[in-house]
Amino acid sequence: MAAIQSSSFLCSQRGITKAAINIPKLTINSVSLPKLQHARGLGQNLEFKRTNGYTKVPTSEKALHVSDPVVIEKLYAIMDAVADRVEMHKNICDQRANWNSLLLTSINTITLSAATMAGIAATSALGSPVLALKISSTLMYLAATGMLIIMNKIQPSQLAEEQRNATRLCKLLHNQIQTMIAIGNPTAHDVEEALEKVLAIDKAFPLPLLGKMIEKFPSSVEPTVWWPKHKRGQAKGIQRSNGNGWSEKMEEEMREIVSVLNKNDKADYLRLGEKALKINKVMAMAGPFLTGIAAVGSAFVGSPSCGSWAAVLGVAAGAFASIVNTLEHGGQVGMVVELYRSNAGFFKQMEEDIEFNLNETDVDRRENGELFEMKVALNLGRSLSELRDLATSSKREGKEFEEFGSKLF
Repeated sequence: MAAIQSSSFLCSQRGITKAAINIPKLTINSVSLPKLQHARGLGQNLEFKRTNGYTKVPTSEKALHVSDPVVIEKLYAIMDAVADRVEMHKNICDQRANWNSLLLTSINTITLSAATMAGIAATSALGSPVLALKISSTLMYLAATGMLIIMNKIQPSQLAEEQRNATRLCKLLHNQIQTMIAIGNPTAHDVEEALEKVLAIDKAFPLPLLGKMIEKFPSSVEPTVWWPKHKRGQAKGIQRSNGNGWSEKMEEEMREIVSVLNKNDKADYLRLGEKALKINKVMAMAGPFLTGIAAVGSAFVGSPSCGSWAAVLGVAAGAFASIVNTLEHGGQVGMVVELYRSNAGFFKQMEEDIEFNLNETDVDRRENGELFEMKVALNLGRSLSELRDLATSSKREGKEFEEFGSKLF
């Protein structure tokens, strides 16, 4: 009997234990786990790939599948060429800036040394030492005259400014091509346009000096042109109800902005450029003329027929020549002329961009109006509201409106 009760007790205990540990199974099929497809796609978009030697920028998976591979390769080839031009223009800019400082220091040193020798010769008794001082002073003045003629002809400070502008524009073009690949499906038309921009920059800012150097003393100052002629673009898509971001009011505002830029900003920089050019011309002629006169004066120092005038010319003309040379090249007047020309070119480019879009009757061939308005505002250093106020004020005041469009420079 006791054995039967013990067996029953053990069975009941096993059943209780089995019931206690019998946990219901979880059905994981009903749990929806997040898919990792989008995360994987994001990783692909942010990955920098290198194919055939070209460093690729982040591109969307859609762009990689839709874009023509040949077009992409051509754009990367242009990007590599533009990046190489950035380095070339930067290195040559540094070189020509060194030319300006080294030539300025050397010519002033030679000129002042020659003036000192002429002064010492004028106060010394006649003899072989005086003759040696006279010959040395004359030769040094002649050397300074020749170096000044070359330096004034090439204007190293202006050459350096040209290369600075070219470096900046090449960097901008490089970034534009990167953006083109990253956000859109580039076409053969985009390749042709990018290539034309590269060649336009090459033409506006040539690297060699002989044969292709920009004229440093033109008859008049003209805006620098570093962009190709505008061509009719391709349609951006189907006709939209909002007119591709354009409206009649926006078109009127853009016309007023063109008027302000042409009448005030561009005209002012061209006017200042003309003044700087005239000053540079006078100084470029005065420097070699003074050193030449000083050379003649130092050659006749101590001559009884010339009296003290030869010594005055030999010393004073040399001193004035060093002053003029310092003002011209130390003040970098040539660089100022190029700066005004490039600023005028900046406003001319904006005018042409606005007029090109306004003259296009098919709004789908224009750049998106809202995006274009934002670009114009950023280029002028204004907010959108300030840009619209500028157009409104110009329209209200008419020809008496004198405010400048740009707040950047």
